[in-house]
Amino acid sequence: MSRPEWVRERVYVGGSWVVPRGAIYEVENPATEQTTGTVRTATSADAADAVEAARRARAGWGSTTPQYRSGVLRDLSTALRERTELLVDTLVAEVGTPVELARSSHLGQALAVVDSYAELLETFAFEERVQHTRVLREPAGVVAAITPWNYPLYLLMAKVAPALAAGCPVVAKPAELTPLSAFVVADAFEAIGLPPGVFNLVPGSGSEVGELLATHPGVDVVSFTGSIGVGRRVASVASATVKRVCLELGGKSASVVLPDADVEQAVSATVANVMVNSGQTCAAWTRLLVPRSELDAALATAAAVAHNHVVGDPREGGTDLGPVISAAQRNSVLTYIGGALAEGATLVCGGVERPEGLATGHYVRPTVMTVLSPTDRIAQEEVFGPVLVVLPYADVDEAISLANATSYGLAGAVWSADDMHAFAVARQLRTGRVDVNGAAWNPVAPFGGYKQSGNGRELGRWGIDEFLEVKAVQLPAANGAQ
Repeated sequence: MSRPEWVRERVYVGGSWVVPRGAIYEVENPATEQTTGTVRTATSADAADAVEAARRARAGWGSTTPQYRSGVLRDLSTALRERTELLVDTLVAEVGTPVELARSSHLGQALAVVDSYAELLETFAFEERVQHTRVLREPAGVVAAITPWNYPLYLLMAKVAPALAAGCPVVAKPAELTPLSAFVVADAFEAIGLPPGVFNLVPGSGSEVGELLATHPGVDVVSFTGSIGVGRRVASVASATVKRVCLELGGKSASVVLPDADVEQAVSATVANVMVNSGQTCAAWTRLLVPRSELDAALATAAAVAHNHVVGDPREGGTDLGPVISAAQRNSVLTYIGGALAEGATLVCGGVERPEGLATGHYVRPTVMTVLSPTDRIAQEEVFGPVLVVLPYADVDEAISLANATSYGLAGAVWSADDMHAFAVARQLRTGRVDVNGAAWNPVAPFGGYKQSGNGRELGRWGIDEFLEVKAVQLPAANGAQ
């Protein structure tokens, strides 16, 4: 099913819809493998025009009051809510995410982030006094927001909302595979009367549009979420102009089940976490660490829970897993599974065969396996598919060591009968976020990674800080003391 909103011949630059210079891109529905919409893409010249539009808007937007910007974000939230059904349909069509997940997570969390910044602006301290010095937090300038395809709406809002809250105009480049939801956001901004140039949308290739934004001297901050390889490229080319770069580059997070934990509960929750969005979640707990004495019980539970996940049409209400995003991503996931089996891994459930009855679509079976060594490739690298690796450990010290033994450090979980025992272990994990005993997501807590998971933080006041410069104004003692 196609909709008029999924055919886009213009991009949003400087408050107007303009015809870009690029080619037509066909957006594929990963469940049907059919074209669901088309977008005329931007070129580097179009992206440069967007940067210039943002620069023209910079002074005016940066001089608005926090209260005014809070009102704009509240209006945006309302405008997005008015487009709920369109956004849900769009996310199902371009990502392949199940309809219930599209509504609750993709859209619901995006709205929670927008609302959180509207509220935070009412109390955020843009100025403070330190003895005779006034410390000012000022907008850093033009922000390039480069987002991935797995949660296109949520991740766009996780960058755009704090950037606008900080007083920075934005040039957004959505992922090539999933541009359609970003156009709905641009429609919403136009509908609420956002000043021209404060939000600009230029879909296109990373090699052309993304490269232009990362290198353009008129861009002051690049906020990028995506693969580690592309993140390295963004950081490298951005260094020529010494602009600020915020990176979120994925993870290989561990769910640590301590010896006193309820194993069935912990394993069930971990499997469910890994399978969300068909495993295409950067913070997924893709390594399950269990006491060696509990390995057989953990594997039996994991297999049963994974088997109960329904793989199918994302438009159907009972579907738990839709397809992965593309044929290339499916091939990548299956290559990881096949390679692990060739190296001696044991398949607990799932595997490389297509799910029954799904001859069309980029579907992958929910897969659980054990490996010969925690250093095996599938236990070290981000698969980005519905694949869980189970690793046994001898004692808690080894569990902590295994949890920390990857190049990533984005998220994780700890399970225990004692929350404070779990907290003590969580403190020893070198990762940016740890969930204790299934604690709920917090939209105002910082999110970001250690090590090669990136740098910088999103969400809450930490998300605003990424888009602010700090200025110290020294005043004579008599004035400073006033």
